[in-house]
Amino acid sequence: MAKMIFVNLPVTDMQRSIKFYEALGFKQNKDFSDESGVGMMWSDTIWIMLLTHDFYNKFLQGQIVADTQKISGSMTAFSFDSVAAVKEFAAEAAANGGSYYHVELGIPEDQMYELEIKDPDGNILSAAWMAM
Repeated sequence: MAKMIFVNLPVTDMQRSIKFYEALGFKQNKDFSDESGVGMMWSDTIWIMLLTHDFYNKFLQGQIVADTQKISGSMTAFSFDSVAAVKEFAAEAAANGGSYYHVELGIPEDQMYELEIKDPDGNILSAAWMAM
C-alpha cells in the first residue's frame, strides 16, 4: 500500500461541505463515505475526510471540537503547479461558500505564492506554489 495522507476535518453541514470540496476538484469516494464521514480524494494518496462533530469527537479523548470559526487547530497546505492555479483554487473556494486571503511574507511571487483558504466551517487550507 502506498503511503497516504488523510486530513480529518470536523464539519457542521455534510452536504454543504461535500459540494464545497467537489467544487475545488476533490472527488467523493463512495466506498469510504457514510452519514458520519465522507472521503474526498485530492489524489489517490491525499484525502480529506469530512467528519460530523459527533464522529470526530470519538477520536478526541476528553478534548472538544474547536469552533473553527473562532479557533484554528491546524492549517493544511496543498501544492499547485502555478500561481495561476493557486488563484483559481481560491476563487473557486470563494464562489462556493468559502473565502481566502493572502499573508504578505515578503517573498517574491516568482519564488513562492500562497493563499489561505477557509472552508464554510472555518477550516484553513493553504494553497501554495513554490519555484523548486
